[in-house]
Amino acid sequence: MEPRAHHVLIGLFTVLMAAAGLGFALWLSNAGSDQELRDYDVIFNEAVSGLSKGSVVQYSGIKVGDVISLRLDPQDPRKVRAHIRVDANTPIKQDTRARLSITGITGAALIQLHGGTPESPILESQNNKRAEIIADPSPLSRLMANGEDLVVSVTRLLDRANQLFSSDNIGRITRTLENIEQTSASVAAQRDELRQALQQMSKASQEAADLMQNANQLLSGQGREAMDSASRLMASLERSSNTVEQLLVDNRSALDGGLQGIGELSPTIAELRETLSSLRSFARRLEEDPAGYLLRSDTIKEFQP
Repeated sequence: MEPRAHHVLIGLFTVLMAAAGLGFALWLSNAGSDQELRDYDVIFNEAVSGLSKGSVVQYSGIKVGDVISLRLDPQDPRKVRAHIRVDANTPIKQDTRARLSITGITGAALIQLHGGTPESPILESQNNKRAEIIADPSPLSRLMANGEDLVVSVTRLLDRANQLFSSDNIGRITRTLENIEQTSASVAAQRDELRQALQQMSKASQEAADLMQNANQLLSGQGREAMDSASRLMASLERSSNTVEQLLVDNRSALDGGLQGIGELSPTIAELRETLSSLRSFARRLEEDPAGYLLRSDTIKEFQP
């Protein structure tokens, strides 16, 4: 009898524990159902890839509800209506906005509520219809919509990178680097010779400058000497011409009686005047450009009486 009594006690204890657990579960379910909730429709004007029934609804990063269902707008299939259910204590205002977002670790899509100024009134349902929250364009949606194009672009980029770094191109790049290294080594080895060549070029430039300066000084000195000589020659010829002219004046009476004497003196006077004119032209040209005139091969007509 004692073993059977023990089994009865154990069975009774098990039944009581099961009943207590069931009662606790019912209490939790009743407590959850007693929580006041509110339903809204979030209107998306774009694709909601990754969003599904049961996805989280957050307000400024805090979970406030869940997604109940998703469906296309019967009036405009380009729009998506997401039925969400959130805690009634959540301050959803008339200027509250929504957008599609993702969680940091799992990458699951969720609805993120944001905005809502303190002075804005609470968003209420009207005519037994759920209040609507307009969703902003989401970078996540654009990324998912353009994901195929992005993959194609990345694939093309990888193909071009493979072509660029092919075995032939790598060989060419290697040879180019080797040539650059050899050139650098050659330049480094000839550094002293290059320095000497530059010094010689600098010295040659200085010598050329000194030579030009000496030539200018030489031409200037010779030009002044030639001008002085020409001036003295012109003065001498002028004195000779004056002497001859005075001689003619003094012997005018005698010369008037001898036509032969006049015929002999006229050519001499003409030559003297021509020589004087040439000397004056020479002096003027020498004064204007002494160096250029002396370097030319022009010669002064020699005076022959």
